[in-house]
Amino acid sequence: MNRLLAILAGWIACLPPRAARRLGLGAGWVFGSVVRYHRRDALAALQRSFPEKSADEIRGLVRRMYAQLGLNGVELCRLGTMSAAELETAVIMEGWDHLKAAMARGRGAIILTAHLGNWDMLCTLAPRWGYPLTIITKNLRNQRLNRFWMQARERFGLRFVPARHSFRACLTALRKNEIVGFVLDQNMIDREGIFVEFFGRPACTTPGLAYLAAQSGAPVVPAFMVREADGRHRGRILALLEPPPDREPGTIRAATQQYTRIIETAVREHPDQWIWLHRRWKTQPPPAAASADGG
Repeated sequence: MNRLLAILAGWIACLPPRAARRLGLGAGWVFGSVVRYHRRDALAALQRSFPEKSADEIRGLVRRMYAQLGLNGVELCRLGTMSAAELETAVIMEGWDHLKAAMARGRGAIILTAHLGNWDMLCTLAPRWGYPLTIITKNLRNQRLNRFWMQARERFGLRFVPARHSFRACLTALRKNEIVGFVLDQNMIDREGIFVEFFGRPACTTPGLAYLAAQSGAPVVPAFMVREADGRHRGRILALLEPPPDREPGTIRAATQQYTRIIETAVREHPDQWIWLHRRWKTQPPPAAASADGG
């Protein structure tokens, strides 16, 4: 399997850009219209999140979402052989001054981001521009595919820590005035998350980012990547957020809600580039808790 993946990735990397794009779009169509992987989940999530949109508009968003995922997959294969110069040509970054201001404090910075656009492109340039970057990540279930995915990104000097038991490693990186990347748009099980509002519904979310910022004193810097019509990627780094002043439950919840609201704003601007097939609202509060919150 490793050899097959390597051969496939090598073949995709050698394709001309237009042919690679057509392959990605075709793969996305197969994934969404033939395999129909979590297509029903994506449709339902979009319908509930954008009740003002027509059925045709929702189907269009889902179709473009799968196309984006197909393109992301092809680009990941090409990332394994892409030079740093080629990568810089493919990515436009805005707002570096915000990150520089955060790093000037000497406490490191925590990047708040989401699975928007080609999120892998967002993190590959930071080490090249002088900012060591550690990413909190979850492994893919397929170990061979996970190894290939990690190796493609490690070429650019990225470091990874598993989502579980990552707090100490992240604190160490921040104390060295480095950057920690934190993706905050995934569903958590109830004993590991807290409930905040996302698109008007309770979403179980890790409080880990807020705890990490409060403990370290590191500012939080939102940053997102979206795909442009010409195929390039535009990254936007937003103004820094101050770390929570303490680790009280109410403070942590308020900070996590703020971070989630920022993600929602970014997703609303580019709804076809977020992973609606992810069961973001799978974990729900028990009926008694939901009634108490509502009252």
